[in-house]
Amino acid sequence: MAILNILKYPEKSLSKPSVPVEAIDDEIKALIKDMGETMFHDSGVGLAAPQVGVNKRILVYDAHAADPDLENEDQEIIALINPEITAKSEDTFISENEGCLSVTDFRADVKRHVRVTVKAQNIDGKQMEFNADGLLSVIMQHEIDHLDGVLFIDRISVLKRAMYKKKLLKKMKKDQ
Repeated sequence: MAILNILKYPEKSLSKPSVPVEAIDDEIKALIKDMGETMFHDSGVGLAAPQVGVNKRILVYDAHAADPDLENEDQEIIALINPEITAKSEDTFISENEGCLSVTDFRADVKRHVRVTVKAQNIDGKQMEFNADGLLSVIMQHEIDHLDGVLFIDRISVLKRAMYKKKLLKKMKKDQ
């Protein structure tokens, strides 16, 4: 297993929609393991394949993220292959202080659906469908957005996004 490089905004490939996975082979399974290790290494709760430079519809998330009673358990990932949101609640809420491993040093409040229904394949290729609410709903919406080429900063106000871009440009110039 390996720690993968996480691409950072404004990397253009993060804005491209991902392609479906045709077959779950050993290469895909190895990528999933590496993505899980990378996610935990960088203290994330979810990670999508485009964030590590792979334009495929794969995401991993922390199996214990939505249950604080289990946060000290062994690290365990769940992988979703070709996930899609098939239903969204009409009710929404503000996901406070949302962040992203690809959008460094920035957090924002993002409007999200309270509940979503997700359809996907697991790592063994078995079709599954489940309802997600609370933190799991946020993780699903955030990571599936990545697969669609959408970053959470695309869901905030133009003013806040412009402020982040200005801050990032200033940091990039300083680092040169």
